[in-house]
Amino acid sequence: QVQLVESGGGLVPAGGSLRLSCTVSVRMSTINIMGWYRRAPGKQREMVAQINMIGSTDYGDSVKGRFFTSRDNVKNTVNLQMNSLTPEDTGVYYCNARARINDSGFWGQGTQVTVSS
Repeated sequence: QVQLVESGGGLVPAGGSLRLSCTVSVRMSTINIMGWYRRAPGKQREMVAQINMIGSTDYGDSVKGRFFTSRDNVKNTVNLQMNSLTPEDTGVYYCNARARINDSGFWGQGTQVTVSS
């Protein structure tokens, strides 16, 4: 069982930055894709960023050029640097891991990000 723990959420004014981290309970070599998703109030969950084992990244259209994700395969962490935040970025941010062996997906408990206008 893979356990994910997010940290770094909070309240930030529009235009500010936040850095989220996700700690993974297993070796990152067993994880194929790490992802960040968010659920904004009244909206469906959406993909924010993904990074695979070799560091290739993909971003949701609404965050391209503002958010950047990275993974540390030694520290078993994945990070999400969020810049130029807007109130539309408000939501609960979840870390997701997909196992290499069978593509099983695992989720963290989520961390709240609130951007004030």
